[in-house]
Formats: sequence, structure tokens, C-alpha cells
Amino acid sequence: MQVRAAELTDVVSRLRRVEGQIAGVIRMIEDGRDCKDVVTQLAAASRALDKAGFKIIATGLRQCVTESAEGEQSVDMAEMERLFLSLA
Repeated sequence: MQVRAAELTDVVSRLRRVEGQIAGVIRMIEDGRDCKDVVTQLAAASRALDKAGFKIIATGLRQCVTESAEGEQSVDMAEMERLFLSLA
């Protein structure tokens, strides 16, 4: 399943924000910040990564279904299931 990059500009933006969050978590740890604050930020980054992954899968699935309707490509349901479960 090949996903067109133009359809994932919002995912790239989300991942850039996560990149900043992770850098912030590293600084928090290095600065000796409270464990609760560090874990809260880490959990937020983790959720953002999961959402980015699901968006990529959903975009790919939508693309495959559209192409399938035109007779060009079929959806590999086992691969789709594996991708979804890899984010669980």
C-alpha cells in the first residue's frame, strides 16, 4: 500500500509537533522536572503518534478502496489488520 504524500500533509505537521514534544520531554528529564509532568507529556506525545499512524492507515485504506473501485488495486485485509494491530 503506497500512500500519496500530498494526502498526508496534516500527518507531517502532527509529527513535527510530536518531535517538539519529545524534545521537551528530554529537556524536562534533564532539568529534573517532576515525574508526573514528564509522564503526562510523554503520554500526550504517544497519543499524537498513534493518531498519526491511524491517519496514515485510514488514508491508505481510503486510497486502496477508491483504486479498487476502478479495478486497479485490491485491499489486502490481512495487511490492514496487521497495521492497525501494530498500533495497539
